[in-house]
Amino acid sequence: MSNNNPFSLNGRRAMVTGGSKGIGSGIAEGMAKAGADVVLVGRSEDALAETAASLNAYGVKIAIEPFDLSKTDEIESWYNGVVERCGPCDILVNNAGTTKRTPAADVPLDEWEMIIRLNLTAVFALSQAFARERIAAGKPGKIVNIASLMTQSARRGTAAYTASKGGIGQLTKALAVDWAEKGILVNAIAPGYIATPLTTPLVEDPEFNNWVLGRCPVGRWGTPGDLAGPAVFLASPASDFMTGDTIFVDGGFIAAL
Repeated sequence: MSNNNPFSLNGRRAMVTGGSKGIGSGIAEGMAKAGADVVLVGRSEDALAETAASLNAYGVKIAIEPFDLSKTDEIESWYNGVVERCGPCDILVNNAGTTKRTPAADVPLDEWEMIIRLNLTAVFALSQAFARERIAAGKPGKIVNIASLMTQSARRGTAAYTASKGGIGQLTKALAVDWAEKGILVNAIAPGYIATPLTTPLVEDPEFNNWVLGRCPVGRWGTPGDLAGPAVFLASPASDFMTGDTIFVDGGFIAAL
């Protein structure tokens, strides 16, 4: 780690879940540019390998760890295996998540539980495994949770997703309070509308696209790269007096009436 640049991640290792595409790959690239070794986590080994190949140019170590985080009972043993294979992680970015649009009156409980399990329970379980390793080693750590506009607001048809992301905001505060004395700082980033492969149908929907462009003061969709800088900041020594906060990176969306 550089003594001169408070934003440097040299000598650190960052795990990024959902790291093979979209927001996750953008954040992973930011971590690699800042000097961190990166462990990419996702369900598709091929997609992870493709992203890893694109990050090799930054001269840091890139590892891939295919895993389905919805298997919450297996997270701790899997994470301990990653530490054995790759070395301890100093930074954890909890980005993996899912959603389905269903009117609240029609949401089946299995759909509700699936979304809560991946978006909230898995984040807690992985953060817990990360913290246990850090505490046992007597080392500090940084956790960056990916929240949402739905951490503060709501849209129709997103009851389960909104509940999970509201939970991320409160979980971020709870873990920050519990672990600050151990040197583990926990913050969150709440992205606005970001153009990714997942949101391509929305970008290509003229009505929805015009709504986003008219509603967002900056007047555009965000990109995964827009989240890289804030994530590096929260992972770096530059944010060492911040914990329990959620930063909205949304082009002013939440601020505008």
